[in-house]
Amino acid sequence: MKKEELGELIMASEDAMYHVAKTLLYSDADCADAIQEAIVKAFSKLYTLKKDAYAKTWLMRILLNECYSVMRKEKRVVSLEDYRQEEKAEEQKDYSDLYEAIYRLPEEMRLSVTLYYLEGYSVREIATMMETTESAVKNRLARARQRLRNELAERAAQ
Repeated sequence: MKKEELGELIMASEDAMYHVAKTLLYSDADCADAIQEAIVKAFSKLYTLKKDAYAKTWLMRILLNECYSVMRKEKRVVSLEDYRQEEKAEEQKDYSDLYEAIYRLPEEMRLSVTLYYLEGYSVREIATMMETTESAVKNRLARARQRLRNELAERAAQ
């Protein structure tokens, strides 16, 4: 893959990269830092990409590693209430209960759900990005669906 093609891929993946970073980091500033570092690393490590067909998965894996790096450096917790306020300001949709339920999931489930349902990645691509097996991703998605189903049913009953 050429640098120009990588640049095009990054431009096409901009929204997906933001959503993935936001799933882990919450803060827009931290997201921007992680995305910027991931882009720099992608260009400098382009030679490590084995097949062009895996370029998007490879790029997302770099981003995930950068997000984890930011989390390790800062080791801080953002309150769910702060995040809800940011989220409501960004999106005025009727999905707020669903988004809140997703963000209360454990990190690995939340990331799997975001990548699969919101970003459209396949189970295989997610397994590659998260460095796990396809069956582990399927199990996380199934458990997440059950948790979301239960939580949303409880909210509806209230």
